[in-house]
Amino acid sequence: MGKKKIIVLQGGESKERDISLKSARHCINAIKKIGYKVITFDPKFSSIFELKNLDADVIFNALHGKGGEDGEIQSFLEYFGKPYTHSGVVSSMVAMNKYLSKKLFLKNKIKTPNYFFINQKTFPNINFLKKIKENKIKFPVVIKPNDEGSSIGVRICKNLKVLKKEFLNLKKYYENLIIESYIPGKEIQVALIGGKAIGAIELRPKRKFYDYEAKYKKSSKTAHIMPAKIPPKKYKEVLKISEKINKVLGCKGISRCDFRFHNGIFFILELNTQPGMTDLSLVPEIARYKKITFLKLVKWMINDASIKR
Repeated sequence: MGKKKIIVLQGGESKERDISLKSARHCINAIKKIGYKVITFDPKFSSIFELKNLDADVIFNALHGKGGEDGEIQSFLEYFGKPYTHSGVVSSMVAMNKYLSKKLFLKNKIKTPNYFFINQKTFPNINFLKKIKENKIKFPVVIKPNDEGSSIGVRICKNLKVLKKEFLNLKKYYENLIIESYIPGKEIQVALIGGKAIGAIELRPKRKFYDYEAKYKKSSKTAHIMPAKIPPKKYKEVLKISEKINKVLGCKGISRCDFRFHNGIFFILELNTQPGMTDLSLVPEIARYKKITFLKLVKWMINDASIKR
């Protein structure tokens, strides 16, 4: 029997391309150390349909953002019958779509910031003050794209003037936007492997919030506190909530839940089905604290790969 062949999907055309390439680089090094053969595939330069005829045991999905974690690539992989890592078609699509995931959170009595959704149809006649009052939201508020990752396009608005300005800018690039309450407090993120929450980390950014720079640039000097400094009872609670969220969305492989913890309450901001695998990424860091090496984590992900996810 020859070496196991792994195709690593990397890059792509989303705004998170650079992060995908970083994640892929770390994963490729690990896969080679495990002893498997690696073939790289970048959808920016090759047609997805070329994947159908490539010989491989597993597709390792290191894509981030649109096309890579919204159910699109997963649909092709299911169609081709190629075993792949991470979540399946529907769970990826729902988790990436903040409006849909928030509806599911509320249906299942999981606390999330109060919000409202606007799109191109409602952009021209939007009355922000009315919508804010109707949805029991107070300033400051957060405006963000409905389906981006890595905090791209997220803006905190302290008043109506700032909100209108940020809206005018974002609507040039996005068809769907979410406006939600800004929740102060601690930034807590939970890593899950195979539906089991393995730990919670606290982030203390030097910047205004845990944005793209704070996530991916060492120069931003975000403090990572592992385990999160919250009462033991609350620590157990956030792990339990994360497992419930993961189950509600039907996620597979590894995932990460992002929370704000304020006045003793956890508010879910989002679940990420394609968490970063860079040297600053949180799932590998939490795994390392639990004595799961990066190599072990990557090997587990490959062994967990399947179709009909």
